[in-house]
Amino acid sequence: MKNLRNSVQLIGNLGKDPILKEVKGGKKLVRFSLATNEYYKDNNGEKVQKTDWHNVIAWGKTAEFISESLSKGEQMMLNGRLTQNSFEGKDGQTKYLTEVVVHEFLKLSRKKDDKIPF
Repeated sequence: MKNLRNSVQLIGNLGKDPILKEVKGGKKLVRFSLATNEYYKDNNGEKVQKTDWHNVIAWGKTAEFISESLSKGEQMMLNGRLTQNSFEGKDGQTKYLTEVVVHEFLKLSRKKDDKIPF
C-alpha cells in the first residue's frame, strides 16, 4: 500500500512527439504532453468535452521505449507519480512545474502501418 501515496494512472493521447535527451551522467530523459478527456452534460443537456494537458517525463529504459514506440496522437495508458519542481523564470519570478513521472506504460493505439501479428 505504500506505493499508493503518490500514484497516478492516466489514459490519453500524446500531444506531440516525445523528445528524448541525454542529461548529465548519460541518463536518458523523455518529455511529452498527454491529453486526457472528460465528458459531461451541461445545464442544457448538451455533451461537453473537457481536455486536460499533463506534462509527462520518463527516465532510462522507459524513456527509450517511449521515444521508440509512441508518437503524436497515439493513445497510451501510464502508471506513475506526480512531482513538482520550481525554477526562476526570465522575469525573476518563481515558476512551478508539475510533471507525471512514468514508471510503466502501455501503448493502446496502433499506427496505420503496424501489422497485426496473425
